[in-house]
Amino acid sequence: MKSALTWKIIAKCSTTKARVGKLTLPHGPVDTPVFMPVGTQGTLKGLTTKQLEELNCQIMLNNTYHLGLSPGQELIEELGGSHKFQNWNRNLLTDSGGFQMVSLLKLARITEEGVEFQSPRDGSIMLLTPEHSMSLQNSIGADIIMQLDDVVSSLTTGPRVEEAMHRSIRWLDRCINSHKKPETQNLFAIIQGGLDIDLRKKCIEEMVKRDTPGYAIGGLSGGEEKDVFWRIVSLSTDLLPKSKPIYCMGVGYAEDLVVCSALGVDMYDCVFPTRTARFGNAITSKGSLNLKSTKFAQDFEPIEKDCNCLTCKKYTRAYIHMHATRETVGCHLITLHNVSYQLRLMNSIRQAILNDNFPSFIQQFFKELFGGKDNYPIWAVNALKSVNIELLP
Repeated sequence: MKSALTWKIIAKCSTTKARVGKLTLPHGPVDTPVFMPVGTQGTLKGLTTKQLEELNCQIMLNNTYHLGLSPGQELIEELGGSHKFQNWNRNLLTDSGGFQMVSLLKLARITEEGVEFQSPRDGSIMLLTPEHSMSLQNSIGADIIMQLDDVVSSLTTGPRVEEAMHRSIRWLDRCINSHKKPETQNLFAIIQGGLDIDLRKKCIEEMVKRDTPGYAIGGLSGGEEKDVFWRIVSLSTDLLPKSKPIYCMGVGYAEDLVVCSALGVDMYDCVFPTRTARFGNAITSKGSLNLKSTKFAQDFEPIEKDCNCLTCKKYTRAYIHMHATRETVGCHLITLHNVSYQLRLMNSIRQAILNDNFPSFIQQFFKELFGGKDNYPIWAVNALKSVNIELLP
């Protein structure tokens, strides 16, 4: 399959499956492992694209389904794509719209043809087929576009999981056949199969035959047991081609980013840093701070002392406490910090891999985040042990 990307592995961890790569896309380079902030309708809530550039964000997400509703495909095309629409000259990834099968399940009907959605805005009906998803994403112009897959909740069991896996393979073929711009946009396949190891293996076997520019691990981060989650991730990174970037969809908690990088994942996205900011929560290396709490009312420290973001350089916890969830400036300042934290964390992960001291970085990271071995999540202990890192004596 044609590809509009180059992928070069720069360094590998000598202990784990982690690697540092350079992904070169039509709108510039992306250093991996990378966290991609989610700008659903062409914006991270509360931030400008200029601020994202200042944080050295190299790639962000847009949502195909929501942009298809508003401003709509015709206007996006007239403007020359989403890069111009949102004044963003760096890379974009668009999801296919498939996730809305789960998030808007009560408004959706799934058939072999596609997914029929009732708009949450005005009740109008949209039929999202693989062909229409490709057409929308071609108009949006993202550097990486995702196949339309049949997404079921990770808590679903029984024949529906196998049906969705096989349908996702068939829909991938339809996406490949209808993708009009392979010379400028990279189509990634999405591995499905729920929590069933055999179904995941079968899906990977089939999708690897299609030789897409990259592969995504889909259908996780939906409330499943984390000890099962990491095993599916690790299985996938073992079986997927080592020469292609691997993207674990919907992952954004700090400990998940660290563990999954050790398991061999290269790309992540999640609404967590922006969504939690709207509830007044700031992400730090020692855990989340609920800045709505009155204990911060007279706290004149920055959110995090070693953070270089504008929020931490210019504003105190007390100031942000006064505005958190009450004024838009509160959400704006916390969002700026949270996105900065995620990007700094990924940079630290990359540097640790490059310096080949990733295991000691992980041990220090967990010690700082959880405050002691008694608090370490057992799933993370098990996951890291599988790649030769002992968190517990």
